[in-house]
Amino acid sequence: MASCLFSPIIVVHPTSHSTLRRRAFAMADLSAENGSSGSNDSNSSHQSTKLVTFLGKGGSGKTTSAVFAAQHYALAGLSTCLVIHNQDPTADYLLNCKIGTSPVTCNKNLSAVRLETTKMLLEPLNRLKQADAHLNMTQGVLEGIVGEELGMLPGMDSIFSAFALERLVGFLSNVAQRNNKKDKFDTDLGRVAGPSLMRLVDETMSITSSRSYLNGKMSAEVWETLEQMLERGSSAFSEPHKFGCFLMMHPDSQISVNSALRYWGCTIQAGAQVSGAFGIASPHLNVESMETVKKTFSPVPFAFIPQFQFSFPLDWNQILLNTVSEDAKNLLSVPASHSSNMSSVKFDSAKKSVTLLMPGFDKSEIKLYQYRGGSELLVEAGDQRRVILLPPEIQGKVGGAKFLNRSLVITMR
Repeated sequence: MASCLFSPIIVVHPTSHSTLRRRAFAMADLSAENGSSGSNDSNSSHQSTKLVTFLGKGGSGKTTSAVFAAQHYALAGLSTCLVIHNQDPTADYLLNCKIGTSPVTCNKNLSAVRLETTKMLLEPLNRLKQADAHLNMTQGVLEGIVGEELGMLPGMDSIFSAFALERLVGFLSNVAQRNNKKDKFDTDLGRVAGPSLMRLVDETMSITSSRSYLNGKMSAEVWETLEQMLERGSSAFSEPHKFGCFLMMHPDSQISVNSALRYWGCTIQAGAQVSGAFGIASPHLNVESMETVKKTFSPVPFAFIPQFQFSFPLDWNQILLNTVSEDAKNLLSVPASHSSNMSSVKFDSAKKSVTLLMPGFDKSEIKLYQYRGGSELLVEAGDQRRVILLPPEIQGKVGGAKFLNRSLVITMR
């Protein structure tokens, strides 16, 4: 049985009558009048489809905040789709809408869909069978596989979620290709089996799409094409105008706050940026407590979402007009160029040091490795690794490291 632990995702696309889009264009025009460069890039970024997701521990209000954000975007005129990958019926209740495996319209500009890996597995399997019938590569072995009898392996939920988002958004094809040459896989198995398997996959994808990703390429070219696709997909999540990531917590629960800090650190390690943080407004919170939690996540923008008085059905117009909701709506509407862009890596040539922002981790949880003659650092923390390329004036061996204000300061020698 598939695990169901994924956070809701919102797919937002501007429409011609979107108030948020008009506001974004007004800002871009203003910057152009002031002589600011890059206004064309700003305009194009506001027209692109954007993914928005929420991170936090279970019960922190991720689904509630996702529905709140989806309603806000939809009422602002943006074409919005709420994507759920679990069996929690909370979103169905909040939207007063039965969410199924096919997109269902909940209200104007807002649709919702529930991803189920067991069902998503059937379509690509059937397409593989059709491709194999054309290529005859498995000699009929695939035809004997019954999709309904297949079990789910660890990691399959994430893979199928990525495929579903690619179909909704197309982030593998929307990001500019890079021409950096990388080392290619060059094993006997890779050279012999890889291209054949990839041609089978390419044939499968061409059944429902006129586009061919491999276009008859062979061997090393196939691996290079796949590597470029993965690189384009991962780079999309590092661009704020394409991907918005918000932390979610209950400010009166220290466990919830600590979990949000950890997710912040893990997001940085994964190469993405946190756009903001939300807390559920509680009657037990005083002004001092609110300021404390905001300071904890500074400089990440922070806002509160009102605690719902559950009734059936919910009056979303009234909820969004709540004075507590105003800051949350403003944070959700902030253009990527105006959002917090705190660098997670800082170099100090004078002190020959590197400062890494690592919220949620302590020194004992971070491991540093060096390869390639001291020209880079490999940082391992949580379940992620990232490579830090060092400028020439700082390159060398690690001399020491200390924690200071949620950051790891590394001295080179």
